[in-house]
Amino acid sequence: MTSGTLDEEKLFAARLYAVRSRPYLATALFALHVVESRWVPTMAVDQHWRCYVSPAFVDRTPVEELAGVWVHEVSHLLRDHHGRSDRFAAEHGLSGPGERLRMNIAADCEINDDVFGEGLVRPEGAVEPTMLRLSEGQLMEDYLRQFRLGPHTNALAWLDCGSGADGLARPWDLGPDGAHGLSTGERDAVRFRVAQGITARPGSVPKGWQRWAEEAFHPPQPWRELLGAAVRSAVSGAGAGEDYTYGRPARRSASLPGVVLPSLRRRPPRVRVIVDTSGSVSDAELGSALVEIAGIVRAVGGRRDLVSVLSCDAAAQVTHPLCRAEGIPLVGGGGTDLRTGFAQSLRTSPRPDVIVALTDGQTPWPEARPPCRTVVGLFPRSGRSGEDNPDYRPDTPPPWARVVTIG
Repeated sequence: MTSGTLDEEKLFAARLYAVRSRPYLATALFALHVVESRWVPTMAVDQHWRCYVSPAFVDRTPVEELAGVWVHEVSHLLRDHHGRSDRFAAEHGLSGPGERLRMNIAADCEINDDVFGEGLVRPEGAVEPTMLRLSEGQLMEDYLRQFRLGPHTNALAWLDCGSGADGLARPWDLGPDGAHGLSTGERDAVRFRVAQGITARPGSVPKGWQRWAEEAFHPPQPWRELLGAAVRSAVSGAGAGEDYTYGRPARRSASLPGVVLPSLRRRPPRVRVIVDTSGSVSDAELGSALVEIAGIVRAVGGRRDLVSVLSCDAAAQVTHPLCRAEGIPLVGGGGTDLRTGFAQSLRTSPRPDVIVALTDGQTPWPEARPPCRTVVGLFPRSGRSGEDNPDYRPDTPPPWARVVTIG
């Protein structure tokens, strides 16, 4: 850190204040390396866990508010907002600083709805979902689908939490080869330690952080790669392009000077998740299923409206549209026959493009390949047996299903 007018004593006093207010974030707060910078408007982070600080901002901001900014900035890194922004931009064809500003605003909405209070002062100008007439408790990806830049966001043009918030490199970034950056392994270790601290005292931690810690301990399986193949299969068939858009002109426009042709808009796949709720599936495994469902939602760009969940034991239960994964009632407890879940899923309109079955495998399977991609998330069993017959050996998942073990 270069010497200058930065009031380090005040800045570090604010960090200590933040640690005392949010002790479960102590490891992350102390992992940040401070870099003095007159380029940043307030404080900003990069993905290598450097915190760039404006000396003028520190001078004019009370210690209590600085503590809130410390927590806010480190929250961007813990929640991987830079990585999630990059993925969202790639999936939706977004580019430019305007879209990255929108991602920064959406990430701030995810953080700020429950990070302040209880000893932590809300900094002046902190973005809240209610400022955009949006509901609290949602993820960055949800907010991004609900607002655009315009007159209602003009007052937020100054906002810049750095590349650690939106993934766009800044002129002041020291980059991957700069001094005092954390390696990938060190960043993962920090997140794990913070998750440990949160799960050790869940009663005093906001629900948003509890959800994050649960996913940090039980990272979802690579549904992104699995569903990526399903997406390519789904959009290549007839009728997968549902509408035309001028937002991205067709490539044929180049051969017709002065004429702009619309391109075909491809829709992401509709996903039906069948959760095995039979007596052989434990409560812990059902909890893991909810974590995997959250991962599936991220794999389709955060579109909860495209994901529905069906509980199934020996009979298919009620289908639930996905609002919040933790609010899904998983009912059952009897025998197992996922064929009923497959049959009901294929009778729905519109029919799903992808069916994901989360099960321990103790079930008969449909005899015929469903007319859609199928992924089986398999809870491992060291020794398998039927609920009523110890000599029972269930059929293995059929070859037309892509199988992933949920460890």
